[in-house]
Amino acid sequence: MSDCYTFHDGTLPLLVNVPHDGRQIPDKIARHMTEVGREIPDTDWHVARLYDFVQDLGAAMIVATYSRYVIDLNRPADDTALYEDQRVTGLCPTQTFAGNDIYVDLSSINARDRVARYWRPYHDKIAATLIGIRERHGYALLWDAHSIASRVPRLFDGELAALNLGTWENKSCDAAISKSVMNTAASSPWDAVINERFKGGHITRHYGDPNASVHAIQLELAQRVYMNEETLEFEEDEAQRLRATLKNLIETFVDAAARSLP
Repeated sequence: MSDCYTFHDGTLPLLVNVPHDGRQIPDKIARHMTEVGREIPDTDWHVARLYDFVQDLGAAMIVATYSRYVIDLNRPADDTALYEDQRVTGLCPTQTFAGNDIYVDLSSINARDRVARYWRPYHDKIAATLIGIRERHGYALLWDAHSIASRVPRLFDGELAALNLGTWENKSCDAAISKSVMNTAASSPWDAVINERFKGGHITRHYGDPNASVHAIQLELAQRVYMNEETLEFEEDEAQRLRATLKNLIETFVDAAARSLP
């Protein structure tokens, strides 16, 4: 077991991935960071806690240990841009979403070392888990779980919808399956969109391959629906309401796959 993640195995053909809720920063990296950087403001706060119910459903779950400021697990190892003509953060982010410097000394960043030490073990575990699921069930499902502040002017205009689904324009997931999930999202108490600002990051795009019997969906949550975005506190009552919708979405994902896939 790597120290880069926690992992819980499951019985369903489903892996739930939480790559951006990690909080740890190794001392050798932290000492080169600014005070703002060490506060890790762009964390996907409390997402692992929000999804803690999926283990009871029988899903496998992987959760990153280290902050996205150490390495962004949802970026390619070669740092190729995922979106054209949009401001994005990189494999080893140097500025926060708000544009503040993360490092005092950029020369301290050794991307190759960080890929080997932190990125590779995480992705090796995702790959091995999906292969194992596919061998047992004939197909594998990946739910890529994220959240972000409702308003990030430097990255996007206005306020995000509560539920932002992404399937890389149906390249990462069978269209009938993603349609079923979107229909469930649309019938929830929250506004929902699909393949708008968030179409799916590297993990969704890289592992989601319907031709290889792997189907991946990303869900980017607006943080206002389950936490206080000012204090960063988890709001249990709101979270419980949201968990009911998340449970419906995930069950729809699993059930639609069972109906649609051989």
